[in-house]
Amino acid sequence: MKCPYCDNEKTRVIDTSHDTRGGTRRRRVCDKCGERFSSYERPILATPMLVKQDGTREEFSRDKLMAGIKVACAKRPVAAADIERIAGEVEAELQQSGKAEVSSHMAGDLVIKKLKDLDEVAYIRYATVYLGFDDLESIRKEIDRLLESR
Repeated sequence: MKCPYCDNEKTRVIDTSHDTRGGTRRRRVCDKCGERFSSYERPILATPMLVKQDGTREEFSRDKLMAGIKVACAKRPVAAADIERIAGEVEAELQQSGKAEVSSHMAGDLVIKKLKDLDEVAYIRYATVYLGFDDLESIRKEIDRLLESR
């Protein structure tokens, strides 16, 4: 790997660590200038196409997923890192399915499960749109189910 400080081609790995998503972080040192730097390697996996309810197909968009989660978590005590983590976990699970196409419901179900564990109000907000709650009674029933499961 080329040194980012002096462009020397000769660098050595002095430490390696792995993260939960299959990535590898390497700490390196340049043989010429002695500067240290980190590199990060992760596998590039194809994300499957999402098949929507009407049969249309759409590429998975992490940005679109995060936008939906951010709306549900607006003005809630949810850290940006948690939103990023949920999006990353959903993307990784879709990639690990090994399928070329998956139902958009699969992605939605993953998000809803993770939001339920993270923040119940954000879960209700997301569920209102995702599960299509169209009246107050259906929202109330879901809230009652949440309260009973505590």
